[in-house]
Amino acid sequence: MQIKVLDVGKNRARIIFPGEGHTFMNLLTDEILKDPQVDVARYTMEFQFSDPELLVTTSGDRDPIAAIKDACTRIVSSCDQVLVNLK
Repeated sequence: MQIKVLDVGKNRARIIFPGEGHTFMNLLTDEILKDPQVDVARYTMEFQFSDPELLVTTSGDRDPIAAIKDACTRIVSSCDQVLVNLK
């Protein structure tokens, strides 16, 4: 998966996910929002076939990139558990 980092600050990150759709972006934003130090996790798609842009803002010392990485790790862990249970 390719990403384009548009902006990263102390408590804010904007990233474009080329080629991704609503399914992945909904999963990702829902998982990011489980972090109590995340204030905002949302994505926008300007047009139906445009690339989604993710915005994450955090509070305190929470790094927004770390919050995204942690959410991705939890998603992978859930998928791994499904694969184990299907064997």
